[in-house]
Amino acid sequence: MQFSPIRTAVIAIVALLGVLFAVPSFLPQDVRDAWPSFLPKQTVVLGLDLQGGSHLLLQVSEEGIVSERLQSVRRDARNILAGQNGIGNLITTDPATNSIAIELTDPTQKDQARTLIESLQNTVSNGMFAVGGVNEFAYGETPDGKLTITLTPEGISQRTSALVAQSIEVIRNRIDELGTTEPSIQRQGTNRILVQVPGFGDSTRLKDIISRTARLTFHMVYPGMSAATAEAQGLPAGTMILPSQDGGSELLYEDVALGGESLVDAQPSYDQQRAMPVVSFRFDTRGAVTFGQITSANVGQRFAIVLDNTVITAPVIQQPITQGTGQISGNFTTQSANDLAVLLRAGALPASLDIVEERTVDASLGADSIRSGLTAGVVASVLVIAFMVIAYGVWGVFANISLILNIVLIFGALSMLGATLTLPGIAGIVLTIGMAVDANVLIYERMREEQRAGKSPLQSINAGFERAWGTIVDSHLTQLITAIVLYFLGSGPVQGFAVTLALGILTSLFTSYTVTNYLVGLWYRAVRPKVLKIQHFRFIPDGTKIPFMKISRYVIVFSIVMSVLSIGSAFVKGFNLGIDFVGGTAIEVQHVGGPADVGVVRGLLDGLELGEVQVQGFGTPEDVLVRVQAQEGGQDADQAAVAKVRDALATENYEIRRTEAVSGTVSGELAWAGTIAVLVALGAILIYIWFRFEWQFALSAVTTTTHDVIMTIGLFSITGLEFNLTSIAAVLTLVGLSLNETVVISDRIRENLRKHRKMPLPELIDLSINQTIVRTSLTQFTVFLALVPLVLFGGEVIRSFTIAMTFGSLVGMYSSIIVSGPILINFGLKSRAENDETDKKGKPADGAAV
Repeated sequence: MQFSPIRTAVIAIVALLGVLFAVPSFLPQDVRDAWPSFLPKQTVVLGLDLQGGSHLLLQVSEEGIVSERLQSVRRDARNILAGQNGIGNLITTDPATNSIAIELTDPTQKDQARTLIESLQNTVSNGMFAVGGVNEFAYGETPDGKLTITLTPEGISQRTSALVAQSIEVIRNRIDELGTTEPSIQRQGTNRILVQVPGFGDSTRLKDIISRTARLTFHMVYPGMSAATAEAQGLPAGTMILPSQDGGSELLYEDVALGGESLVDAQPSYDQQRAMPVVSFRFDTRGAVTFGQITSANVGQRFAIVLDNTVITAPVIQQPITQGTGQISGNFTTQSANDLAVLLRAGALPASLDIVEERTVDASLGADSIRSGLTAGVVASVLVIAFMVIAYGVWGVFANISLILNIVLIFGALSMLGATLTLPGIAGIVLTIGMAVDANVLIYERMREEQRAGKSPLQSINAGFERAWGTIVDSHLTQLITAIVLYFLGSGPVQGFAVTLALGILTSLFTSYTVTNYLVGLWYRAVRPKVLKIQHFRFIPDGTKIPFMKISRYVIVFSIVMSVLSIGSAFVKGFNLGIDFVGGTAIEVQHVGGPADVGVVRGLLDGLELGEVQVQGFGTPEDVLVRVQAQEGGQDADQAAVAKVRDALATENYEIRRTEAVSGTVSGELAWAGTIAVLVALGAILIYIWFRFEWQFALSAVTTTTHDVIMTIGLFSITGLEFNLTSIAAVLTLVGLSLNETVVISDRIRENLRKHRKMPLPELIDLSINQTIVRTSLTQFTVFLALVPLVLFGGEVIRSFTIAMTFGSLVGMYSSIIVSGPILINFGLKSRAENDETDKKGKPADGAAV
């Protein structure tokens, strides 16, 4: 109870820093602007679900990279053979083997040709490390004598990785041109890019700007032959046919006369003569010279401007253009001309990007989510604080001060780290409120036991803090393991939940022990009580002697039956899988002006030919959730389906508030990642408990936790609750909650094994459970008080998550109290007396050889 000045200063500094970093998040913008410059000004970053915006997961098209690279290699090979050295050849492309085959018209030139094409060898790196690289090409020869150039798998992988790095910069430039604030652009894996743009309402426009390649090239039109004639008679060497914007097609030379990389500026403008929006562009010096040479040498010829393999316009060159400027005309609107100018200024994407996951939230829905989250948080805080005062009196006040500081430190840490707060993140904070009280209850209950054992108040206080510390660390670290697994194997909102949960665990360790200890010390020195009156209210009286082990066989049978029913339901009935796991599009719509009519919505969508469409009520009477199966044709078809739904529902005053589109590829990956996350969490916790206790305790903990997971998953199957990405977070969190109880009881069993050496193990386990059941009932009730407001006020988006958490916490308490004990006995845990007896039986007789 003696606090040094340094320890006091540490508590004061941490609390002050927490307040200073947390306060700006709750101040209006004008007050923050007037905030002194030497104080922190950063605020908590709100996730897209709390402020609206768009979330896109883009994947670089490896197929497109290979196709374009083969075309480039083919062009280079033809140029170096026929163009520079006069070696006649016929080149064919084989996409199946990622190669080209070169047939020479004069086989005697094969050795020379081989030497020339081998000079094309190129080394590529992944764009992350400048040193080294791999060969991009492998050379060979077919049985009939053709030379081959094949793209190596390593080269394709390295080029893809490098193009992802380039694409990130291009995307960042494009978004910056739009003037949005705080966009998040991150690399995911080797070939994906995550883009989050808060507050940008036009998701369709954003997708178009981000995902369009915007590769601008200039080609000469092949003279004297139309595209239709070339298709009928065969393409002349070195030519290609591309579609034009007006619906036709053009026969162009393959060689790029001039590339868009020479552009230095592009601006939307207006052509007064033709009365239409156009895009004016300007080349750099080198591009201007090349452009002037091309137009001077080809007066009277047609010159095509190609954007993303589509001919925008192909005018006749009337006269040489030497100023290095020009304009692109087409069927532009003012906005589309502006968007094209943005794309050209930002530069072309080096590879095409596919949208494999899309989540869009309307700003009004974000405001509703904030309101729901804050309501749940305030109600949970009030309930927990009031309960602690009723149950523990002045000791509850100490716990509440620590709890309030804990919440402040969480927000301060979120601000300082620049972490993103999501709606599941708010749920993590609310859950932390319930968990933070757990440590104080552990300490207080230990104090009561020590006082009943005859110790003085001061000795009881010291022993309470010292003996509870190991249990507190064990219970919090099991939760921290869960949070770490969630962060590294989860994505999006799940990671937001993991961040707040982890921060809450760390701050709870500080506040519930150090701060509470300090407050109790101040109180004791001021009051000097002769008796500690700690608890005023309890659900279960002290000194219970409930024979848990005698009824355990019936409990085990009940648990087995329920587990079998849960597994059976999962296999027979299945799950109501969300978009995260099955792919497709989920669209939340709201009826303006009154309650929504599910029948009307279903009728409006029946004739759209979108395949399977599900319509159901969602949240408030005005809201409806529409699910559309993944469309054939990929992302473009999915986006077209959303547009059809929007147009159809707009006729009856329905507005889209949120869309989530997930490709089949990503949904399969998410399902697999969720399974891996549960297994990794169980494995990590098994290792930790094995290290801290004995192997029987570890196996018992994992067995009971697996039982809880099966029961909760059965809840999803039997009730039809939607099983989505946040459901995995719920399952993993209840793993931590269940283990929290199991660890506390295991710690008491281990202590009693040392204290009661001759007590039979079933009696010892009964004693341990009865000694901790008061604490268990109180802590579970505080967790319950924190979770129920989430269920009632947290909003429909996290409804299945919060219901599963509440159910799982109750099941976890049940299994920790009644199920884990018999499992310990069945796994061979023995009392000290039994171990001593075994040792005696195993000892050799005097004089016997060992």
